[in-house]
Amino acid sequence: DYELCDEWGHLYPVPREDLINLHREHLLHLLEMGDMEKASQLLQRIEDPGICLAISEQSLDQHPNLAASHFLADYLTAHFYASLTTARRNEIQALYIGSKVLLTLPELSRVNYFHLSSRPLLMLEQLLMNMKVDWVAVAVQTLHQLLAGQEIGFTVEDINNLLSKYAEKALNFPFTLKEKRS
Repeated sequence: DYELCDEWGHLYPVPREDLINLHREHLLHLLEMGDMEKASQLLQRIEDPGICLAISEQSLDQHPNLAASHFLADYLTAHFYASLTTARRNEIQALYIGSKVLLTLPELSRVNYFHLSSRPLLMLEQLLMNMKVDWVAVAVQTLHQLLAGQEIGFTVEDINNLLSKYAEKALNFPFTLKEKRS
């Protein structure tokens, strides 16, 4: 159906907004099906960069599944980095990094943290509060690799401060130890 609509659009004038909606829905369908190759081909076939940017951004704003969000964040960063505002660029990069961190978690647990995919530091804090120390170790290692040379609103220093804060809380005893008197 999408291909038929696309052909129809080549034969007759279609309003820009309708064309964007058609391609957005087609792209989201391909991404939900897990067909990243066809999704990439679809985006490459779109000649107008403004339409391609609008489709990609609107698709990302629809909060698709993890793999689709990762694909779209990567695509937008790779192809439209200069066209994005600094705030939007940071938001997309944070989503890319957050989705990358989510992919390091066990598959069955990803759904519990998906809502935090655009906020990697908050996801890390949630993992710490849930005592998922092994997962935190892998997440921190991934974050350190991804943050090298990136600017997305937080730094390696922020991660270290968060880890220090929770390490301090882990050692904080709510009672005083009594001395034994001989």
